Amino acid sequence: MHHNNSKQNKKKMKQNKKMLITTLLGFIILAGTCVDSVHACTGIRLIATDSGVVYGRTMEWGAFDMNSHITIIPRGYSFTGLTPDGLNGKKWKAKYGVVGLDMLGQNYLTDGMNEEGLAAGLFYHLGFASYPSYEKDKADISIAPNDVVSFILSQFATIDEVREGMSKVMVVPVVEEALGIPVYAHWMVISPEGESIVIEFANGEMKIFDNPLGVITNAPTFDWHMTNLRNYLKLSAVATPDKEMGGLNFAPLGGGSGMIGLPGDFTPPSRFVRAVAWTQTARPTGTSAETVYEIFRILDNFNVPLGAAEGSDHSSNIKGMRSSTEWTTAWDLSEHVLYYHTQNNRRVRALDLKELNFSNLGNDLIHLPLDKINEQDIEYITLKK
Repeated sequence: MHHNNSKQNKKKMKQNKKMLITTLLGFIILAGTCVDSVHACTGIRLIATDSGVVYGRTMEWGAFDMNSHITIIPRGYSFTGLTPDGLNGKKWKAKYGVVGLDMLGQNYLTDGMNEEGLAAGLFYHLGFASYPSYEKDKADISIAPNDVVSFILSQFATIDEVREGMSKVMVVPVVEEALGIPVYAHWMVISPEGESIVIEFANGEMKIFDNPLGVITNAPTFDWHMTNLRNYLKLSAVATPDKEMGGLNFAPLGGGSGMIGLPGDFTPPSRFVRAVAWTQTARPTGTSAETVYEIFRILDNFNVPLGAAEGSDHSSNIKGMRSSTEWTTAWDLSEHVLYYHTQNNRRVRALDLKELNFSNLGNDLIHLPLDKINEQDIEYITLKK
């Protein structure tokens, strides 16, 4: 009897172990799906031969329409950082005027540039971002992740100032009502001289990475992405040469053979490799204005279709959306111009920051729609004179 019970116990233990492994694998797959399927943003930076700098990015959110608007922040605008206790965080006033794109119908910037040409973008980092715990007695130096882009762009003009300024605040987790969780993010900041950094939070501590390649996606951590590039060292813009085998000559089937092995899926690691490949082999451009064309061309490679396995949450409210890529921006940091197009209208529109008098815009934020009408602007060609 004892021997039979022992056998049955061992069998149960094996079954339980198998169920546990299956459950864990399912959780890992589900977690990975949540990270990659909801938010698949890609950011890049290009530098023209005349040293002009352009930063661009896509905004993917396959769960629902982010309802983004252009937000203009005047000089002197008063901010209060958000904490788990409410609007009792750090207080500051805008030193610089800012133009950005907001999210969730609120005054949170996800992308933007200030009048000095400094740009910053928020990129989702679910599963890896870990902020310091909120301390009530440090509320006066605390801000939410949602506040970071506005804080950086309204306060600083250089990367060095960003490094110093971010070391003096605490970014604490605050639940965003529209998501039901805090905004887990990391950020890329780019200067008009082309310098770039990535700001991340791990184990409650801030890390700032130099970003010489000027590329960012999502999970996992930035240093992991940089290490992963070593797996793709053979990628080349040069076609693979012909090869002779058994007296026969084998030639590539067509152009692009140097990029065989380039990952084409929508996961953050694959998009990071692809973004590096396309930015490092971009055509030479003489000015930042010409570089805008190249930024948009490259970012077209990262458009995520609505309902794709890698790009959309099928259970969410996506009615009326046309793409998981809701908008694409190109910020000319040298000429201080925002260019963008949207899921509704691929026509490129522009806003010149130099035409804005940031000291004479009043005391409130200004919101402008990305699309006046949610339809493609089409020019019909006719033979009529």
